[in-house]
Amino acid sequence: MKVFNKSILMGLLAVGMLAVSSCKPIYKCGDPIPEKKKGGKRLQAVVSERDSLCTSLADQKAVNERLVSDNKNLQMKLSGQENINENQSAELSQKERDLQNKNKDLQEKERMLREMQAIIARQDEMTKKLNQTLRDALVGFNSDELTMEIRDGKVYVSMSDKLLFKSGSNAVEPKGVEALKVLADVLNKNPDIQILVEGHTDNVPIKTAVYKDNWDLSVARATSITRMLNEKYGVAATRMTASGRGEYFPKASNDTAEGKAKNRRTEIILSPKLDEIMNLLNNSGK
Repeated sequence: MKVFNKSILMGLLAVGMLAVSSCKPIYKCGDPIPEKKKGGKRLQAVVSERDSLCTSLADQKAVNERLVSDNKNLQMKLSGQENINENQSAELSQKERDLQNKNKDLQEKERMLREMQAIIARQDEMTKKLNQTLRDALVGFNSDELTMEIRDGKVYVSMSDKLLFKSGSNAVEPKGVEALKVLADVLNKNPDIQILVEGHTDNVPIKTAVYKDNWDLSVARATSITRMLNEKYGVAATRMTASGRGEYFPKASNDTAEGKAKNRRTEIILSPKLDEIMNLLNNSGK
């Protein structure tokens, strides 16, 4: 091996000397190996080894160029992927903020719902107590004169014409006055109750010098009762509404005398104030 290396070294020196003496390479990489040149087999061996190195160098350059190109492509892809990742990250952050806002809105709505349910529960309890108080107070009246029921969160006190009025009149009868006095006493002890007085008739036509039709009569009767509650028993006028519905909202069929009797009535509808609910709803929009 030492001899061979020494031979190669001497060959390279010879090639170098020849190159120097001619001021240019004997030949370029890839040119045919000379069969007869000064230096003989040693020179040919050195040249052959140099050719091999040239080929390896060319191959390595090509590999390097491909690697450089691949590296540029990868960097471009990486840069594009980074942009995609940044965009996706921004979108994700926005979605997280949107989700947090929706969660806050949901929590606020749930809070409002709980508050509203608590308010409604209190009003329902108030309505039940009012209904029971009225039943206890008006216990002396017959079912064909006066009835009570809870409907849609309100207390309906239905008083028949038999108790309140003579036919075609809006003047309250003595027994009706007694019932209204008892009712007024309960209402004055419950100032948060709103009062709607509705007059109703059957479908038998009426026309007098005072009333044009049943509608007129029903309004007059409702107004007569509200005036009595206010002027005689001190129920605040701001709590009351008088309305007449004539024959248009019957309670029973007008085909029978019994049905007509049920339809000739005045309904006093009592409901808790909705101030708490309205305030809650109004504050929710702020």
